[in-house]
Amino acid sequence: MIDCHVHVFDPDRFPYAADTWYRPAGGETGTAAQLGHVLDAHGVHHALLVGPNSGYGLDNRCLLDALARGMGRYKGVAVVRNDASRAELQDLQAAGVVGVAMNVALLGVDFYRDTEPLLQRLRELGLWAQVQVQADDLVALKPMLQDSGVKLLFDHCGRPTPQAGRGQAGFAALLSLADTGRACVKLSSLVKCSALPYPYPDAWPYVQALLQAYTPQALVWASDWPFLRAPARIDYGPLLALFAQLVPSGADRQAIGDDTPQRLFGFGA
Repeated sequence: MIDCHVHVFDPDRFPYAADTWYRPAGGETGTAAQLGHVLDAHGVHHALLVGPNSGYGLDNRCLLDALARGMGRYKGVAVVRNDASRAELQDLQAAGVVGVAMNVALLGVDFYRDTEPLLQRLRELGLWAQVQVQADDLVALKPMLQDSGVKLLFDHCGRPTPQAGRGQAGFAALLSLADTGRACVKLSSLVKCSALPYPYPDAWPYVQALLQAYTPQALVWASDWPFLRAPARIDYGPLLALFAQLVPSGADRQAIGDDTPQRLFGFGA
């Protein structure tokens, strides 16, 4: 099993940026050591560590430290400036980073309108553009992302609006990108596309639509540990149980939970 979206927060060793927009504290924090214990307890062998905008912003030191300490257990997604150079990206890649995060849901569409040169560098290096959108954000960005030729990794089922249905423009745009053959979606954080408590039944139709459009060969599973700003308590075990309920086929779970992320992100290579 591979968890394709977790964060590491270690403010004692890596203090937060002074201008951070949010400071995770208490149960929202999770060090690399604590993450390892959680993964071990649930039989999860690898994880994709995502650099958070909260706490660290453009500071990737905590992420890179966790990658180094993991000794191959982890891959990373870094947060970089929109004008990050090829050399900066290559240095991150050498440290185990496989992609760059674009948090459109937080920073807005306009913040990323100038990223065509960055996307080109990512494409040339074989790095992923990990994109977190919500509602209809993707409609405006789709032409640039599609024309870039870069590999696309979408967070949290595309974060559709719960009540708007599968026909909403942003989710329809996400489904259409499956045809590119270079897009992948994380089945993760259903709480972000649900108006109901666990097991988030109003989000299930979006998962089924993604299963049909992308197939298990372009889908991965993730927990979003340590559940930053969760509206109610979330635990790792119930999320794994929900994955089994949503994907009843053992072969499909094997693909989404292990085979596909190994192939896409190079775990174990």
